[in-house]
Amino acid sequence: MFKTTPFYERLAPLNETGLWSQWSGYLVPRKFQMNDKVEYFAVRNSAALFDTSPLYKYRITGADAERFLAGVLARDIRHCRDGQAQYTCWCDDRGFVIEDGVVFRTSADDFMLTSAEPNFAYFKALVGTLRVSIEDISSDLGALAVQGPRARMLLASLAPEVADLKFFEHAQVKFGDVPAMVSRTGYTGDLGFEVWVAPHDGSALWDLIAGAGKDLGVLPAGQNVLVMTRIEAGLILIGADFHSSRFALSDHDSSTPLELGFGWMFNGLANSDRRFIGRTAIEREIGDRTSRWKTVGLVVDWQDWNRVYQTEGLIPPKDITPVTSEIMLYDDDGVHVGYTTSMMYSPILQRHIAIGRVRPRLSSVGSRVHLEATIHHRYRTVTTHVAKTALFNPARKTS
Repeated sequence: MFKTTPFYERLAPLNETGLWSQWSGYLVPRKFQMNDKVEYFAVRNSAALFDTSPLYKYRITGADAERFLAGVLARDIRHCRDGQAQYTCWCDDRGFVIEDGVVFRTSADDFMLTSAEPNFAYFKALVGTLRVSIEDISSDLGALAVQGPRARMLLASLAPEVADLKFFEHAQVKFGDVPAMVSRTGYTGDLGFEVWVAPHDGSALWDLIAGAGKDLGVLPAGQNVLVMTRIEAGLILIGADFHSSRFALSDHDSSTPLELGFGWMFNGLANSDRRFIGRTAIEREIGDRTSRWKTVGLVVDWQDWNRVYQTEGLIPPKDITPVTSEIMLYDDDGVHVGYTTSMMYSPILQRHIAIGRVRPRLSSVGSRVHLEATIHHRYRTVTTHVAKTALFNPARKTS
């Protein structure tokens, strides 16, 4: 039996398609409108509301909470001040990524960590003799993501202090009589916020925010559009762009932080005495330059795309539906040099784009690779160029 989120009673009547997905045992809408572009352009032109309540949420407290997280998480939590959040990941002893998530710091000894997959038992087993308590609060909080250029204006009309939140900051506010934590975070690569609320206040919060956004073009949006926007933003997804090393069948299915583009998390590592799980392996990879892959953005040459299809008498397809299965990449000599992990036609960029992995020698922006396309049951290749991972990166996201 599927569970329902704190916003389900409001979402169900709005879902014109009747299409739902399962996320961690919860029902979440795949899309509300028959055409995904309606919801998509709400995100990019106004704002959209996403129910992200199924995220796993863990509260870490105690006198040694910071010390514990500094020894487990790859990114140094000691640089995160009260009222801030960090995007981070955690690794195994061999330096392979287990998962990624966001950690919110409330005080010196009070943190919340989110993840897409369950990690409670893993973290609990690492506590040892430290003065740390870990609590699974996944069902204690609903999460409503408000994403798009009008998100700040919308939420600030209900709670003025939201306007002062900087990128990756959070604060306790009240929307009318509804207490909530608001964070300047999200998964769309746009100006956005996430609102964390007690389940019994879910419907009341929805009514306030949706009501305030009714005349602004604000719409509910489903999982399809969330995946589309995160690809444009170059935000990776577990199960698509990487897999947890805990469940990998071989090293081919595992990734290091450096291979995923997280090298920036280790700036200053050489001058730090912090010991964390996977550090030795990561330092060795940095020093020996042994990364097998580099995660990059990819932009398909539209003229070559059109040529290849038109030569076969076909109209070149421009499907906005994300493809999260691997598509092979080759160099100029036809040698296999990588693969895409997520691909789509971007409505705002008007290009076929992808997140992919290439050999380090071809990871520089502008490098040329060739994307495999199957046409009339035969393989063809289309010219593609390496780009920055965040292919859509508006200034408003961090302003």
